Amino acid sequence: VEVESERAELIDAAKRGFAAVPEVQQCYYVTGEADFILVVTVATMADYEALTRRLFFANNNVKRFRTFVAMDRVKVGLEVP
Repeated sequence: VEVESERAELIDAAKRGFAAVPEVQQCYYVTGEADFILVVTVATMADYEALTRRLFFANNNVKRFRTFVAMDRVKVGLEVP
């Protein structure tokens, strides 16, 4: 997700908004090309479309978003060696 404005209060509002959505499993505030990386889970593409309308299209501070669909879970873990 790329936002229009990185003013502190708008970033804080985005963090609160993303954190409050049950479909958002993980949310990262990042540097680089995007401002946020979200990991979401939905049952159908119709559910995904509804989610994007609520989270992104209805949010005036969201400039653009890109979608990547996981085809397979090759490795999942959070352990630090």
